[in-house]
Amino acid sequence: MNKETALVVFSGGQDSTTCLFWAKQKFKKVLALSFLYGQKHQKEVELARNIALKAGVPFEVMDVSFIGRLGHNSLTDVTMTMDQEKPADSYPNTFVPGRNLFFLSIAAVYAREHGIQHIVTGVSQTDFSGYPDCRDGFIKSLNVTLNLSMDEQFVIHTPLMWIDKAETWALADRLGVLDLVRNETLTCYNGIPGDGCGHCPACKLRREGLEKYLSTKR
Repeated sequence: MNKETALVVFSGGQDSTTCLFWAKQKFKKVLALSFLYGQKHQKEVELARNIALKAGVPFEVMDVSFIGRLGHNSLTDVTMTMDQEKPADSYPNTFVPGRNLFFLSIAAVYAREHGIQHIVTGVSQTDFSGYPDCRDGFIKSLNVTLNLSMDEQFVIHTPLMWIDKAETWALADRLGVLDLVRNETLTCYNGIPGDGCGHCPACKLRREGLEKYLSTKR
């Protein structure tokens, strides 16, 4: 296994783009893998490709649209109205069940076939928005399962796990890509690049983090 190469699970959003450049700083070679899972905002994959090109990172897309057909959620079902706030007694309907489970499992198989040991993902428990598959316990458990299932020694890196959105912006700034992340990524659930629509949950979280970070620089 190549210990100097990393595979980044790359959506073209704020978090995964920050992780892409984090990985470029930590590893000699970086590859990016993106997924079409039936998401309404598929433009993110096009932006991811452009960012990878600018970063000089090999990029590949896999069609796993079966994920979007397995359950009902507002990111893949055009008939559903998106939750603007997290319900008190359940997950927001922007939760795509199994998404990170599938993404990381497929990434591990891809990594194995390419002799890659290190996998990077932008999940965060601090800002996990109610998604159980963004928690540290899930990642650690899956890491063990993937190692056992393929008799490998994968290492799943989660640079953002214990930092909030303001600290994620700060990291992007330290990596020299704050403007790129702000203007060229797509985090918005309504598919609008940059600062986005401004009112979906992802945009609110992103904007609040940016405002908090910029206030510390004044």
